[in-house]
Amino acid sequence: MTELNPFRVGLIGCGNISGQYLSTLARLPGVSVTACADIDPERAAAVAREHGIPRATGVDALLADPDIDAVLNLTIPAVHATVTREAIAAGKHVWSEKPLALDRADVDRIREEAARAGVRVGCAPDTFLGAGLQSSIGAIVDGAIGRPVAATAFFTTPGPEAWHPDPEFFYAPGGGPLLDIGVYPITALVAVFGAVEAVSAQSQRSVPTRTIGSGAKAGQEIPVEVATHYSVSLRFAGGGLATLVTSFDVPAHELPHIEVYGVEGTMTLPDPNRFDGGPRVRRRGENAWTTLPHTNGYLGLQRGIGLAELAGSIEAGVPHRASLDLAAHVLDTMLAIDESAASGAEVVLRTTCEAPPPVAKLIEAPAG
Repeated sequence: MTELNPFRVGLIGCGNISGQYLSTLARLPGVSVTACADIDPERAAAVAREHGIPRATGVDALLADPDIDAVLNLTIPAVHATVTREAIAAGKHVWSEKPLALDRADVDRIREEAARAGVRVGCAPDTFLGAGLQSSIGAIVDGAIGRPVAATAFFTTPGPEAWHPDPEFFYAPGGGPLLDIGVYPITALVAVFGAVEAVSAQSQRSVPTRTIGSGAKAGQEIPVEVATHYSVSLRFAGGGLATLVTSFDVPAHELPHIEVYGVEGTMTLPDPNRFDGGPRVRRRGENAWTTLPHTNGYLGLQRGIGLAELAGSIEAGVPHRASLDLAAHVLDTMLAIDESAASGAEVVLRTTCEAPPPVAKLIEAPAG
């Protein structure tokens, strides 16, 4: 894909996160967002004006447009699978925000329909493609801490209702900390260890309602329909154990993001919800931590890297890293966590996947 012949993208869902994607994609000459649509036409029009998108249109018109190569699906989680399947039916490649779907049946449908249509599906998170996590993964592959045998991961917040103007979906089915933020460390851990084999978990819903803290709805109470705190143990098929805590119930903390323990040392990984940061290593017998340089991954870019990599992989005829198989396995892991928490028993996963290969070099953002 080039500036003269870009990968043409239609955006469906012009909500809070769309600006992050559009800012990144505007810097990449091989990708062009040519139309946008939203359930609220005025919001679509406003996003088109702000980001210089040529057309704000309806969803049906966008899907029917033969000049659009791919759909960027930034709708709410409850309709991710529906919009993805509609885009596939229209012959479009798809990049979806996470989660890919809310159940395994929809994942199976997406997989079958994409294969039949000859299109590709990619899914967030793409943060693991950033220079922070890719440099960490590259260093582990190169033996910086020896064979990795265990990990701990923490992604805990007070919840999004203090800052998000429309936080209701975070506390409805398809929301909660596991699907919303737990997906980031789980994806990073799969990128390090490979497929998850089994999980054991406990969860709880700590309070029945939350109060919106900003925007036009400030002061409004919303019901909490999902668990808001999880403690999880993961066992990997290739060996290794990890402990994960993810929560909307933590006012403040001093926990690391992710630590990976190898037979020869420990590595701290950067925030898996960001693209920057870098690994720190302390090997056996050393008295201090060493910060490693960026050596792999995409530097200076944010959300949207995965869509750009999908476009480049289609052109090159190679697999993309933030793949349907990876997203399906991460979703299977999260669904198994909920099943384990409900049953009190270990749950063996139904899917597997390969760890995505590391980005082979450091790729810096285009100037400007």
